[in-house]
Amino acid sequence: LLIYALIHGLARKIVEVVRAPLETKIIEEVKRPPPEQQPPPPPPPKLATPPPPFIPPPEVQVQVPVQPPPTITAVVATPPAVALPPPGVAPVRTPAVVDASGCPKPAYPAASIRANETGLVTLTFLIDVDGKVLESKVERSSGHRRLDEAARAGLGICKFKPATVDGRMGEI
Repeated sequence: LLIYALIHGLARKIVEVVRAPLETKIIEEVKRPPPEQQPPPPPPPKLATPPPPFIPPPEVQVQVPVQPPPTITAVVATPPAVALPPPGVAPVRTPAVVDASGCPKPAYPAASIRANETGLVTLTFLIDVDGKVLESKVERSSGHRRLDEAARAGLGICKFKPATVDGRMGEI
């Protein structure tokens, strides 16, 4: 409907109404008078507490009988004498002899040679009654896994002197 009115010129009156000047009035803001200041309230009266009444001390003196402090006697039970077993001879233990100089040298890994890998490996290991290595662990690595594994494999082919207890080989 609006489009029809615009096409046929019926919207001229609307345009004239829109173009008409607008009147505006600026209204001055009404200022309120400041509130009256009221005097501060009077301070509250200070209440003085009356002093406590005087009560004279009693004139009667009572003698308290002095009793000697009770004596404490300690009862000490004598522990029965403990029979010690006769001193026996402690078993003589000798530690395992670890001498890697008699071990064959393990082959240096070819891949480590090509990669120019070097390092020092520290191992901890357990020796069985036959002197063979039961298990080994890398305590401090060389920084290269191939070198660590080659050191463990080289330790596996060594044979050591096991520990003894009273001259007999056995696990300690």
